Amino acid sequence: MRRLATIDPGFEAAFAALLGEARAEAENLRAPVAEIIAAIRANGDEALAAFTKRFDGFTPGTPPLRVSAAEIAAASAALAPELTSALDLAATRIAAFHERQKPADFAATDATGLRLGLRWTPLDAVGIYVPGGKASYPSSVLMNAIPARIAGVSRIAMCVPAPGGALSPLVLAAADRAGISEIWRIGGAQAIAALAYGTPSIAPVDRIVGPGNAYVAEAKRQVHGDVGIDAIAGPSEVVVLADAANDPRHVAIDLLAQAEHDEAAQAILITDDAAFAERVIAAVAEELSRLPRAAIAGASWRDHGAVIIVRDWAEAARLVDRLAPEHLELMLAEPEALFARIRHAGAAFLGRFCPEALGDYIAGPNHVLPTSRSARYASGLSVFDFLKRTTWIAADDAAPLAALGEAAIALAEAEGLDAHARSLALRLPR
Repeated sequence: MRRLATIDPGFEAAFAALLGEARAEAENLRAPVAEIIAAIRANGDEALAAFTKRFDGFTPGTPPLRVSAAEIAAASAALAPELTSALDLAATRIAAFHERQKPADFAATDATGLRLGLRWTPLDAVGIYVPGGKASYPSSVLMNAIPARIAGVSRIAMCVPAPGGALSPLVLAAADRAGISEIWRIGGAQAIAALAYGTPSIAPVDRIVGPGNAYVAEAKRQVHGDVGIDAIAGPSEVVVLADAANDPRHVAIDLLAQAEHDEAAQAILITDDAAFAERVIAAVAEELSRLPRAAIAGASWRDHGAVIIVRDWAEAARLVDRLAPEHLELMLAEPEALFARIRHAGAAFLGRFCPEALGDYIAGPNHVLPTSRSARYASGLSVFDFLKRTTWIAADDAAPLAALGEAAIALAEAEGLDAHARSLALRLPR
């Protein structure tokens, strides 16, 4: 991992290199993904079956691509009581937080008598991609599906890879609690194509959300425009600001909690105490010796981790805004004061007893967040991602047009749009 200090003469160049490093493998998947999408568009279910057999190792029909209601119910019923309680608590808290996001329509009448307003409506259909294969992610099911349901989306279709045709019962149980009844055993770029363009079996959707591997990310990039997407997710990241009053082990394990996602993840510590930084580095090494995913976390920490020593917390806040991290932990005595000075972070965790992992599962706010410095302009997944705004204008008589028409005509004529001008002028009293 890198050691940087803002007092060093070469700090700016070293920090710029940290900002600019490519953490995701530069794999050119444009052509193979385009071929998969074209095949799904041309041959529908037949191509979907062929890709499923090739990539997931089973022939659709045994089991079927669509998961039955009985299978979903059985998975829910067979769940261990402690996991059932955990899922229920997470779902309840996520729903409660996202319910507060629902916006209100508005209407107003201006001085001319013109009535103006804005109306929110949900999307008709949404596709949710949930990663599978190496691991199962019931938390991703809840975080993606619950905001869509609260927004009022009438159809939520979920795709999840099923190696050998098998699905995680925990993922199915999470889908059941999130109100998803349409679940497909489909993964990869072929799932994104099926959701985007439809097949004889799967109706197309209007927006696709959820993380996935490099093929999924490239497929989302290619279908964007024909359907909406949430984002092209990059490797996960955390920036931890911590002073010497913290337990070094707490800081170390929070850094590794992000590093264990994959080798390209990034964990950065910013502190004002060089001796404390060394204690955290030692604690990272000790904790790595006990982690089952030590190979992954160790590679992430070695290749992409960083420790930055700052003069003061105001300087730290400026660095955070340049990093614009997905996750930000402020492990300080008065975190709110510093948080008020920071503009760019996907999600913030304030205080010594608020690890980022709390937000991944149970706190309530969404864990689908902007990565790769996109927190400078993007936000985490929310109810708003499943709603559209429609503005409206109403005139009950000619008075508003009489008050505003001449100005509108002048602007239309200046733009050389004579029909626009005439559509206004013909309605004005002359």
